[in-house]
Amino acid sequence: FHSTGPFHDLNIYDLIRRIKTLPPTMNNQRPDGTVYAAAQGGPSIGPLVVRGAKYFATKNPVITSTYLLGIVVILTVGAGTRLTLDQRKQYDHIMSTIDLNAEYDAADRYATAYNAYYHSKGWFSCDSYCQRNKSRMEDVKRAADVVRAEGYARMSDAKKVAGLFSEIGVGEVKDSFWERFHSGKRFAKRQSMWDVMFMGIRSISRGRDESIVEYGLKILIQVLINFSLGLLMALVFFIFGLWTVIKSYQPSPVTAVAFFVLAASAAFAFVTTYLLLLYGAAAGGVYGVAKLAESNMRLQAENGGQRGVQGRQFQNRPHYE
Repeated sequence: FHSTGPFHDLNIYDLIRRIKTLPPTMNNQRPDGTVYAAAQGGPSIGPLVVRGAKYFATKNPVITSTYLLGIVVILTVGAGTRLTLDQRKQYDHIMSTIDLNAEYDAADRYATAYNAYYHSKGWFSCDSYCQRNKSRMEDVKRAADVVRAEGYARMSDAKKVAGLFSEIGVGEVKDSFWERFHSGKRFAKRQSMWDVMFMGIRSISRGRDESIVEYGLKILIQVLINFSLGLLMALVFFIFGLWTVIKSYQPSPVTAVAFFVLAASAAFAFVTTYLLLLYGAAAGGVYGVAKLAESNMRLQAENGGQRGVQGRQFQNRPHYE
């Protein structure tokens, strides 16, 4: 028999070329007649993110204002104001009057007294010998606290000369923030390592038929949660310790409140930006993997359709007995 239809006089290569020249809404059709998602022109990610950011900004003006203020502080403050020559001389002179050797000796005496008390007491009792060691330890501790308080007072006087917005004040606050920030990152990395190990053991012990993609997504979500918790805790600890640093410079109430608001806003903005970039990188990676999988599925479907056309062409090919 002979094939019939509009393509009966074409070979298979001409047929494939004509299919490729069809409109997109026809060329991307599945065998059941439905159209691929890519051909339907789904919404892009960029406008969705912009609309979501605008909606959040209008619904949360306080958070948005704090974030923008922090960004401005990060970009404009820098390292703080430089000390003048007189300020530097006065600052160095006061700092040189701190007797560090006296503080080291007091700390060493306290460590010796505490060690003697610790080794003389029992689990739930303390005899007369232990009580004497305890009394001696408390006396040494009070003396060490006096020496330490004197050193802190002189250091506070030197900081007052420099000023809270000076390079010394801003540098001390930055050092405090980075210490907390890196501590939060270490917590997140350590916790993520344990989560990966235990999730792998749990998956193997329960015998779940879980693909590597599902396991990777679970790990990614857990890592994001750990970094969020670690950095948010670091931010809270930094803000609580910030007031102690501010008080050591003996500023006026207005200066203290202004510096606290600016420093807390800058820390909040930096942590928020870091987390947003982390979430964006994770979402971009997942989106890229999903698009790659979609392209592979489309290619497989197209190859399957081409094989079907080849098979029908072969069946309809005229032959002779």
